[in-house]
Amino acid sequence: MDRTAHARWNGDLKNGSGHLKVGSGAFEGPYSFISRFEGSGATNPEELLGAAHAGCFSMALSVALSTAGHVPTEINTTATVHLNKVGAGFSITGIDLVCRGVVPGISEADFRRLADETKAGCIISRALAAVPMTLDAKLGGG
Repeated sequence: MDRTAHARWNGDLKNGSGHLKVGSGAFEGPYSFISRFEGSGATNPEELLGAAHAGCFSMALSVALSTAGHVPTEINTTATVHLNKVGAGFSITGIDLVCRGVVPGISEADFRRLADETKAGCIISRALAAVPMTLDAKLGGG
């Protein structure tokens, strides 16, 4: 199973601009130096990485909970990807996952244990294993 995405960039780094598109066609949009390093209404690679991580983690936690006999009603995960200047360049220096779950019949401790196991085991977490990650997982809507 292969997944694709495409990026086009025109011009130099600071004045140029680009366009990102996922292979399924479900998302496409502009990006630029400003959207990546200064913030703007356009997207950036780190934001898309965060969306991928939050989505993967939520799905994987759903599997772990269901396998343990606790089918979740809802799982909400936010991934904050930290992009910081390190030496002469920029690096992703950490990812913070915040997860809130509505899961009938499970204890807070069991939810947290399964969330911790999922953080270590989800596909995107494993791919990003070199990046420090935190997890704040609790029962409750959000």
